[in-house]
Amino acid sequence: MMIFLSVIALIVVVIVMFFRLKSFGGKLNGERLIRVQQSPNYQNGAFRYPTKTVLMSGAGNHFEVLKKFLKKDLNKQPNSPVPTIKTDLKNLPTDETTLVWFGHSSYFLQINDFKMLVDPVLSKRISPVTFAGTKSYLGTQIYSPDDIPNLDCILLTHDHYDHLDYQTVLALNSKATKVYTSLGVGVHLEHWGIEASKIHEFDWWDSQTIASDIQLTATPARHFSGRRLTNRNQTLWSSFVLTSANHRIFIGGDSGYGEHFKEIGEKFGPFDLVIMETGQYNEQWANIHSMPEEAVQASVDLQGKIMLPVHWAKFTLSLHPWKEPIERVLAKAKELEVKITTPKIGEKMVLDKVYPVSKWWDY
Repeated sequence: MMIFLSVIALIVVVIVMFFRLKSFGGKLNGERLIRVQQSPNYQNGAFRYPTKTVLMSGAGNHFEVLKKFLKKDLNKQPNSPVPTIKTDLKNLPTDETTLVWFGHSSYFLQINDFKMLVDPVLSKRISPVTFAGTKSYLGTQIYSPDDIPNLDCILLTHDHYDHLDYQTVLALNSKATKVYTSLGVGVHLEHWGIEASKIHEFDWWDSQTIASDIQLTATPARHFSGRRLTNRNQTLWSSFVLTSANHRIFIGGDSGYGEHFKEIGEKFGPFDLVIMETGQYNEQWANIHSMPEEAVQASVDLQGKIMLPVHWAKFTLSLHPWKEPIERVLAKAKELEVKITTPKIGEKMVLDKVYPVSKWWDY
């Protein structure tokens, strides 16, 4: 009996210590909690999208989905290293707008000499721990913190592990002058030692001038938030509109399809570039992640000139074959006459000049 109780006590201690890991983030309190509670998007103790949004839509059978996740499927991820191109981020021309995609939803964006990273994840896994969790595809880890130049800002759309990575944020903190993010997410950053003066949080439709000719506006998204089961929807998730002297860019973050795309397009469009999540979808969670065809339609709603499909090609977080998102996007784009750019991970894209269109995934 003593041995049994000792084992139980040890298990309890391990569980408690695990959930005290810094990577889980902080808990809302003080002035930040007051601001969150005063948000028009915060109702009955949680942030909410205006239209009813069910996390698990109920389509299909939950148990069957779980079994499919556990079943080995060779098509869910590539069997050999993904083709990439490594661009020197520290020596890009300062007279153009350049984007370099890191795979999934991370990318480097330079507007003339203004440099920013969006949802940077440079770790091999998206997890609260470094030894377990979803691992990146072979060949996709081509950038490290040492490859990143000094940054004017980091932009974080929401607090999920595949968009907000503890290790990456710590490694880049000394390189970034500012961090812009959705309302409430700053609680995690301060918990990790990021200076409060660097953190700027946005509610939907909040706008700020972040450089002499660059405006950043937080816009709605249909998603959810939380880094543990007990803090779901306590921080906001957002898309963002970035407006410079020469270009308008829509940064989609994560979002299911909704009326907000048309509203954003009417207020800020047309866009020179729309960056849309197109992977990790499933009928079980159709409210919070767009199907590829919906992402293309959203690009139309936004009045986008060029669409960049992201949220694929680096991690497997759903059941579909890893190539399926881009294939479905291209098919729908052809139907709707939407222009798509398909850069390799690390390949340079230059607005108005260079839009890669190779089918590199068919290697």
